[in-house]
Amino acid sequence: MLFLRWLIESFIFIVNAVYFVLFWAVFIRVIISWVGADPYNEIVRVIVKITEPILAPLRRLPLRLGMIDFTPWAAIIILYLVRNLVVSILYRMAYAMG
Repeated sequence: MLFLRWLIESFIFIVNAVYFVLFWAVFIRVIISWVGADPYNEIVRVIVKITEPILAPLRRLPLRLGMIDFTPWAAIIILYLVRNLVVSILYRMAYAMG
């Protein structure tokens, strides 16, 4: 039982780490779009590669208001909600075991 609880808590740590990496990647992508960074820069390309699978499906939704695109902010909110849901479920599983 103790090993299983440790395993679930480790998974919670991984979920949190992935959330924070994705959060900062989306946030940095917003900043990059504002400053007009070089799209051929390797760091910019990595950020785009990380965030595009998250942002592309959300672009189908009407999240633009004039020239302002709220897609990254919707992605951050969705990431936050999914993270909270998964961590909550995992905590319940870990501590329901006794």
